[in-house]
Amino acid sequence: MLSILDSFVGVVATVVLATLAVVGRALTPLAGAVAAVFGGVIVVTAGFPYLVLLVLFVGASSLATRYQFEEKRGRNLQEGQVGERGVSNVLAHIVIPTGLALAGGLGFGHSVLIAVFYTSALGFALSDTFASEFGVLAGHARSILTLREVTPGTNGGVSGTGETFAVAAAVGTALVGLGLFVLFRAPVGSVPLFLLAVSAAGFLGCQVDSVLGETLENRGWLTKGSTNLLGMLSSVSIASAIVLAVRGPW
Repeated sequence: MLSILDSFVGVVATVVLATLAVVGRALTPLAGAVAAVFGGVIVVTAGFPYLVLLVLFVGASSLATRYQFEEKRGRNLQEGQVGERGVSNVLAHIVIPTGLALAGGLGFGHSVLIAVFYTSALGFALSDTFASEFGVLAGHARSILTLREVTPGTNGGVSGTGETFAVAAAVGTALVGLGLFVLFRAPVGSVPLFLLAVSAAGFLGCQVDSVLGETLENRGWLTKGSTNLLGMLSSVSIASAIVLAVRGPW
C-alpha cells in the first residue's frame, strides 16, 4: 500500500481525472463519482501503475466510442447520447479490478498474480470495447455460434474487423501494462508468461462475452452489465489457468 502522502496524491489525481472524464462527457456525473471512489481504492491499495492502466483504458475506450460516432448514431448503435458511459457500465468494468487491487494490497494474493489478473481484466474490457465499437462499422457480422449473418451490433455477432481490433486491444493492454509495471518497478514475474496470459485471456474473455450475449443476454437472462462482468471474470479465470498450466501451482 502507498504511504499517506502518496495516497493523498493518488486520490487527488483520481478525482481530477474522473472530473475531466465527466467534463469531456466520457462518463456521466454519477458514473464519474463512482469511478473516482473505486479508482481511489485501487491507487491507495495497489499503487500508481494500476491507476494509470485504468485511466489509459478509459481514455482508449472513449476514443473508440467516439470514432465515427455520427455513423453509429445514425444506425442507433451509439453509446449514450454523445458517447458517455453510465454507472452500470462503469461498475461492470471496475468491480473486479478493484477487488483484485484490494486483495493484492491487503496481502491476500501474490503480487505477480495480481498484476497478471488485473491487466487481464482490463485487457478483456478494452478488447470487448474495441470489438464492439469498431466491429459495428464493418457493415456485416455473423453469429459467433452458428456463423449465420446477423445485423451488426447484435449480441453475439462478430466480424473480422471486430476480432482484429479485439486482438490488438488485448495485446496492446498486455504490452502497456508490462511497460507500466516495469516503469514503476512492480513485479511481473516471467515477461513472456505475463504477455501470453494477458493477451490470450483478454481476447478469449471477449469471445466468452459474445457467447453469453447470444445465448443468455438475447433471451433477457442477463443484462449488458452482467454479461460484461461475467466476461471479465472469465478472462481472469483463463489467465489463472494459463499461469497454472505453464508454471504449475504458485
